[in-house]
Amino acid sequence: MLSGEARTDPKSASIEPLRALNITRRSAIKAQQATWRQIGCVLVNAPAAVRDRYRNLPDAKLLSVLAGLRPGRCLDPDEADLLYSLRVLARRHRDLGTEIKDIEARMLARATRANPGLMAIKGVGPVTGTQLLITAGDNPDRLRSSASFAALCGTSPMPVSSGRTDRHRLSRGGDRQANSALHRIAKNRMTHDPATRAYRDSHLDKGWTLPAVYRALKRAVAREIFQALTGHCSVPDYSDLRPSRQAKNITLTNAATALGVWPARVGELELSRRRDDDFADRYRAWLAAA
Repeated sequence: MLSGEARTDPKSASIEPLRALNITRRSAIKAQQATWRQIGCVLVNAPAAVRDRYRNLPDAKLLSVLAGLRPGRCLDPDEADLLYSLRVLARRHRDLGTEIKDIEARMLARATRANPGLMAIKGVGPVTGTQLLITAGDNPDRLRSSASFAALCGTSPMPVSSGRTDRHRLSRGGDRQANSALHRIAKNRMTHDPATRAYRDSHLDKGWTLPAVYRALKRAVAREIFQALTGHCSVPDYSDLRPSRQAKNITLTNAATALGVWPARVGELELSRRRDDDFADRYRAWLAAA
């Protein structure tokens, strides 16, 4: 680009902080996973008395117990060093978990400032949104159309027709990190979005395979993501919900009970942390009638 001979657009400098946060989070997750495996290895090779003491504990309880160990009270020096090692590993795992949460909070704030329309899309979280912004910033010349962006993310349908059989398969090319982000968005919608589940069930009844359903969903998600990246995605405004509730002296718990959901879901909607237009319309109607 500096020579004046390049024909593609330069990479966006605004994504470099997101890239740094993404790299940091990824390394923290790998370190946390390695720490968990090390805890398992130490326990497997520990004496039977120590191993049996923590054998049937759930993961969260095990980490909590190990982090609170007091090896100084152990009379056996060998067992004391073993318990000390387990305590260090458990506390390291806990500290890495806190670090990952802090990184994701920063990713969410920066990604929302960079593209609120993208982060407002159902199923897009701080990690997937960051990855899609990085992919778009690295390849501005690939955002010419929805089809080119789908090819970049590896979601373009690949024809594998033969004779009278007309079908497509998943693409193996493209940016695999972006493809993974789209897959996680599709899985999130498959779990939490009734419309997506209805789409899945209707196509499975027609004889589609589950991979084929995911391929079609990821292509549709890529089309929606492209609209957000190019600035053609509307951002829902939920800022009126909390003032309306507080004006009528309704607590968050009472509102959640009346709507049949957890209070955390109402709070996330009021803070625009999760997009759910249908639930927002139902919430507004309930507030108007309350």
